[in-house]
Amino acid sequence: MRKSYRVKSEKAFGRVFNEGKSKANRQFVVYALGKEQPHFRVGISVGKRIGNAVTRNQVKRRIRQAIFELKPEIRPNLDFIVIARKPTATMDQASVKHSLIHVLTKAHVLTENPPTPIKSDSRSEHRE
Repeated sequence: MRKSYRVKSEKAFGRVFNEGKSKANRQFVVYALGKEQPHFRVGISVGKRIGNAVTRNQVKRRIRQAIFELKPEIRPNLDFIVIARKPTATMDQASVKHSLIHVLTKAHVLTENPPTPIKSDSRSEHRE
């Protein structure tokens, strides 16, 4: 994701925290604030409670990848921050994306028709 798609400065983070609305599920907290801009911006926060630096960076990469995949469905006039909670340390990519879709839908960050996650059916993979 390009730098123009990121909330980086402490001032911008603080503004979204103080003025934005929050929604949460067990894995993530999302703060969202509407703004007049051509595209959305996202900030990702993964605290030290999640684990060591390697674990925190893995979680951030998974969140970034999920957001990249959801990019067409994200409303363009928003700044939002995704805060990871402790259970994200043990989640795989599919679980992160599924949980992120849930919380972003609750926070009205995604457009009206959110994508439905594809669940693999092990029985259908082995049929001939």
